[in-house]
Amino acid sequence: MRIILFAGKGGTGKTCMAAATGVRSAALGHKTLVMSLDSAHSLADIFDVDRSLHDRAQGKAVKVAPNLWIQEVDVQEEIHRHWSEVYKYLAALFSTSGLDEVIADELAVLPGMEEVSGLLYINEYFKESSYDVVLLDCAPTGESLRFVSVPTALEWYMKKVFTVERRLFKIARPLIKTMTDIPVPEDSYFVALEDLHGKLTGVDAVLQDPTTTSVRLVTNPEKVVLKETQRAFMYFSLYGLCVDAVIINRILDERTGGAAFRKWRDTHQRYLKEADEAFAPVPRFHVHLFSDEIVGPKELARLGEVLYGEADPTAVLYDKPPYTFKKIKDTYRLTMTLPFATKEAVDLTMAGDEVIIRIGNLKRHVPLPKMAAGAEPTGATLDGHTLTVTFKPRRQPRPRP
Repeated sequence: MRIILFAGKGGTGKTCMAAATGVRSAALGHKTLVMSLDSAHSLADIFDVDRSLHDRAQGKAVKVAPNLWIQEVDVQEEIHRHWSEVYKYLAALFSTSGLDEVIADELAVLPGMEEVSGLLYINEYFKESSYDVVLLDCAPTGESLRFVSVPTALEWYMKKVFTVERRLFKIARPLIKTMTDIPVPEDSYFVALEDLHGKLTGVDAVLQDPTTTSVRLVTNPEKVVLKETQRAFMYFSLYGLCVDAVIINRILDERTGGAAFRKWRDTHQRYLKEADEAFAPVPRFHVHLFSDEIVGPKELARLGEVLYGEADPTAVLYDKPPYTFKKIKDTYRLTMTLPFATKEAVDLTMAGDEVIIRIGNLKRHVPLPKMAAGAEPTGATLDGHTLTVTFKPRRQPRPRP
């Protein structure tokens, strides 16, 4: 199965690009699903599906054309399917704190639930080979990064915290209940988390396999948007995903807007050149501003032709892995591609058998392979976009005679 994430700043045209790619993919005979992970769903609107304003088909996949389905993940429906025990406990906890019951119910929908729900579907579809192609219309950049970081965060919690926390509550639960009215999580709460973890097992490997999953960043030729796209490129690389294309959308040219838009056209041409230089050698697609809105299958098909021509949009366009780990004699070397990172922005620390890489306000735990367990870092260099960290096995103390 092929998985492609369309990500970028809000308003750049991610939904249009995902939908147009879906139409082109389906026309080539691939069984294709376009899934929206943005809570402000507009996928059905882009396809001009005839249904009421708030009808989201209960978050299920809906067929809209031969070989083509769309799905808008509905977090309220997913709560009943996967989060019921967790949600009930959190709602009771917020309600006990004095909040209105309706507000407590709303607060119990924690950030990340929608992202985890999307990951559950991806893992299910991948294991069951439900589709040939899954295209993800991602939320704006910040939420997209949370989406790809969930497997790492959940794996860390399950390994480091979950078992201890469950045992503590098992022992302390009867005592706590005699001392306070604050709700205490029952074991069913932990069973639900364990079940979620089981259903997500393996999804991180799927996302980080460049032959299966790619990210396509959608941007506009404007300074602020391009800066965020550069940061997104770096962060996706940090989390182990390959960016195989950058789509520069809504370009103004000499045919657009007459004399009134001359300055805008000059600005776009300047930043278009900068974008091409910054993102090379990753393929770049230039999409000029259409003369009208892109709504409905016909216009989406036209956009797909502009994007890909006669080519198959599901092909892997660039597959250089964002990081590798090698052993060279008695030294281990972790090499990571971090586009646009600077020496001043990168902070490295070690915690057990993990390298913790912090860039700005994001942090990534990179576990060392078993062969490097106990290794100690001996140096780190940032050469251009390449971060190299070296390790040597920890010396064992000599046995006393």
